Amino acid sequence: MESEKRYNDHSLVTQGKINQARLLQNQYTLSILNEGLRVGLLNNEDVYGTQRQLMSILEKLIRRYTQGESSSVTSETAVSILSSVLYAVDAYLLHFSDPEKAIDVLKNGNIKNGYDQGIDLIRHCFEETKQLYKEIYNHKLDVAVEAYNLTIDESIPVFLKKYGIIFDAHNTMASIDYPLAIDDMSIQGVYYLRQYLTHLKMETQFCLLYKKDDIQSVLINYGRICEFDYRIELFNIFELVLNNAIFSVLSGGQPDQLKITSNQFKQLEDLFERSDDQQVKSIILKAVEQLQDHFNLNDPQMTDYLNQCGMNLVDRVKNRLETVVIVEREVKSKPIVTAFKAADRMSDTRFRLIIEKVMNSEKIADKVAVIQANFHSLHDYIDMLNTDCLMNAEYEALFKTFGDVELAILIKIVFYEELRNDSADLSSLYGKEKEHESEWQAHFIEFIQSIDMNRKGAIEKYVNDIDYEEISFY
Repeated sequence: MESEKRYNDHSLVTQGKINQARLLQNQYTLSILNEGLRVGLLNNEDVYGTQRQLMSILEKLIRRYTQGESSSVTSETAVSILSSVLYAVDAYLLHFSDPEKAIDVLKNGNIKNGYDQGIDLIRHCFEETKQLYKEIYNHKLDVAVEAYNLTIDESIPVFLKKYGIIFDAHNTMASIDYPLAIDDMSIQGVYYLRQYLTHLKMETQFCLLYKKDDIQSVLINYGRICEFDYRIELFNIFELVLNNAIFSVLSGGQPDQLKITSNQFKQLEDLFERSDDQQVKSIILKAVEQLQDHFNLNDPQMTDYLNQCGMNLVDRVKNRLETVVIVEREVKSKPIVTAFKAADRMSDTRFRLIIEKVMNSEKIADKVAVIQANFHSLHDYIDMLNTDCLMNAEYEALFKTFGDVELAILIKIVFYEELRNDSADLSSLYGKEKEHESEWQAHFIEFIQSIDMNRKGAIEKYVNDIDYEEISFY
């Protein structure tokens, strides 16, 4: 854990002649060579000696990489292997609390030994990371946030499967989309993933202190406030939960409550309007302290993380409070009724057979009849439309069979970005130039443009009334 601490420490205290602000965490060996040379702790021969030893390690690894068949590889591969070597040496040098001890290693010519010990440190870090992942996977949140689930279920396992300690130690090797509340992306390789999972574990532990339904309510209301489908957007769940917990405490609610009413929001507005910046900071950090006391959160790493997130909240509440506080919206008395049934998805094999049947039907009416008889879930409908199994007038014939609710749902899908970012009315959107992701969308817009004004008005009302969480794809 000491090497990770050094990877994350950006407030190093200057010792001796070395200016530690010049030491780069993700290029530690190279930067300490440059800094040691600059202040006279290393001479040119020390630097050349280090370079020779690094090249010797690289040469042996290239032979190992080619399984002894060649001593040469492409320049791109050589650079990548050298980066992996430097990552291991970095890991070893970073575990010294005093950078001048790292200078001694370089001066005494122990690079091969440092590399070997660095590999051991990386291997140990990798094992810790795998254990962290197991803990997170076994206790993950039950939420319908795509980025969160894909990161845990797919992206991180890809990293753990593909990570190569010898030849790819510096690579992160995964597309991790889910954002953390606090994330140092200057770190690379397995040290980055360990930091990521350490933070994710703390965030998950905090969220698990609250009821699943309360978190779900926050997510739904967040989507309504932002006018987007929270299930497919990139945001941090923990940050929403923590912020609302803080606001609950500050507006007379309990620490274990996340619900914020409109009356509580007014209290918060009054509180922050009459407070200066220093008072806002004090108010928020005291609320964070109350949460820590209520839940008996004593782990220094957790309390420090919560305090940092509290500090991040300070600037935001003075600017746009209404976008930071997730206020409870009124529950609809009547849910929408749609012909799309989420539970009625078909298998891949059946899907292919039905698409083939549609394409083999000669009459438009027969094609539409096959679709109506077999397609019921929105997910299957969208997949079917994306296969381009229909042409020209066939699209119009299908769209004519849809009710106002179904058309409104398709409008919310086709114009997702426009509805999220543009306050203009829907009728103006239909006439705008738009790049269509697929052919069916172009035909759909033409169809919507062709229907009479009265029906358009009825459909637009549904568009405004339907929230994205009511649209079930799966």
